[in-house]
Order: sequence, then C-alpha cells, then structure tokens
Amino acid sequence: MKEEFQKYLDYHKVNGGTGKIFRFEILEYKNGFLKLKGIFPSETLNPNGTVQGGQMNSMLDDVTSLLLIYESRGSIYPNSTNLHSVHHRPLFEGEVTATAQVIKKGKKIATVKGELFNSDGEIAATLLHTAVIMKSNFRK
Repeated sequence: MKEEFQKYLDYHKVNGGTGKIFRFEILEYKNGFLKLKGIFPSETLNPNGTVQGGQMNSMLDDVTSLLLIYESRGSIYPNSTNLHSVHHRPLFEGEVTATAQVIKKGKKIATVKGELFNSDGEIAATLLHTAVIMKSNFRK
C-alpha cells in the first residue's frame, strides 16, 4: 500500500508547490483515514519563530485532499469550498503528524476532518474541509 500511495505523493510533489515543501511520508492508511508525517521547514515560520497558521491550514488542506484523491484512485480532485480551522497550540520547525478522516462523502460534496499533532503527540490544529468533487487530471 505504501508504494501505491507513494505515486500520489510523487504527483503532488511534481505538480503542486506545497508537495515540495511539506515532504510527506505515509504512516498509515485505512478506509476513510490517512496519517502522514510532514515537515514544516524554516520558510513556513512567522517572525515569532512558530509555524504560520496559514501554513498549518495548507498542510491540512493537502492531507484531507490526498485522502479523497487516493480513495478515488486519482479519478477526482476536491475543489475546496470551505476550510474552517481551529488552532490549539503553536507548532515549531520540524516534523509533525497529520491525519485526515472522511466525515461524509457524497457524489458531489465531501467533508473531511484534518488534525495536526506536534512531536509530543499533542493536537495543534483541527480543520474541517468541505469540497466539491471534480474530475481529476491525475495520470498514473
């Protein structure tokens, strides 16, 4: 499964800017759930030395989208209509764990919850991602 998922991560790295930044590695997948390791490099920090909130949202947008893309085997792409985030604590440069869990997926709309955890396993941010499901141009 990790090899299968890797082609989606590789596509994301080549065709998306954040795919190059976050350097995702798969940790776990089961139907409706994805866990990735990600990295916040120094370029994602604000002047206070913590990860900028928009960068956290961006990572969660990516992880929740990748779950939907993978489960469709690349046939769909989620076009975000709403990203609602709550930030619980600051994050710092380095590795984090990101999870995504499908809340509801219909034929045209999907809602996925994403969460970021710091290196101590403490929750740092939660995102509710609602998206219109569109046909993808992913090529295997």
